[in-house]
Amino acid sequence: MDSALTSVGLPVALAVVMFGLGLSLVVGDFARIAREPRAVAVALATQLVLLPLVCFGLVTALGLDPLLAVGMMLLAASPGGTTANLFSHLFRGDVALNITLTAVNSVLAVATLPLVVNFALAWFEPIGGGGVGLEFGKVAQVFAIVLVPVVLGMLVRRWSPSFAERADKPVRIISAVVLFAVIVGTIVAERENIGIYLADVGVVAVLFCACSLAAGYFVPRWARVGRRQAVASAFEVGIHNSTLAITVAVTVLGSEQLAVPAAVYGVVMFPLAAAAGYLLTRVGDPVAQ
Repeated sequence: MDSALTSVGLPVALAVVMFGLGLSLVVGDFARIAREPRAVAVALATQLVLLPLVCFGLVTALGLDPLLAVGMMLLAASPGGTTANLFSHLFRGDVALNITLTAVNSVLAVATLPLVVNFALAWFEPIGGGGVGLEFGKVAQVFAIVLVPVVLGMLVRRWSPSFAERADKPVRIISAVVLFAVIVGTIVAERENIGIYLADVGVVAVLFCACSLAAGYFVPRWARVGRRQAVASAFEVGIHNSTLAITVAVTVLGSEQLAVPAAVYGVVMFPLAAAAGYLLTRVGDPVAQ
């Protein structure tokens, strides 16, 4: 990618997305863990433990290129995207639970994302995979680009709730535009190889997205979590923060190729999430309590 986009554009883009997330949060959102511990715990376990295992199984079984395999694992370790809230609202999920899960998982990702990425780099040993991985200095970068904008957004909401309410919609629109620009930028940067990458990672991305959406719904339902909470979990688990994954790949690990899986996933996850929402609302609950 162009150096200006890499060094300035991507971090600023992610900061806008994470700041927008902070504008929608209050400290009380974290207290929901105590009020609904089962729903939160099951969704987080699905996202933090089950998804990396599923992703590892898929990329190993399908013999994905090592660099793209690490990119997929980076995506699997990324928290849910803010767009999950919109899908949850459209398809009658528990939006408050989405907000809590996004907030908690974004904080936990500071620790879990480096663990998963370092494991993937050590296991797959890709050539050009970003050196030794996410050592302390790079983990500090992840901390800064993930949490600092969120905290700033929460402070703005606390100091001026009316401004936060007015800014919420424009920031969401900007975030969507930013995500589109980041995806396009990643694809353009790898345009000479994008056909090969799409052929290699497209099937894995679709399968992983379908598995994520399914696991996000069925695991909570099997754990006797309410249907609205399970719908919220499905979108939270299935819709990843592709902007974060791309930013870490390019600016922290220094590899545009590592960002390709997240860019492809950013394209396929929206129609698949819409299809899942349609099935859940039209077919009804496939799991009897």
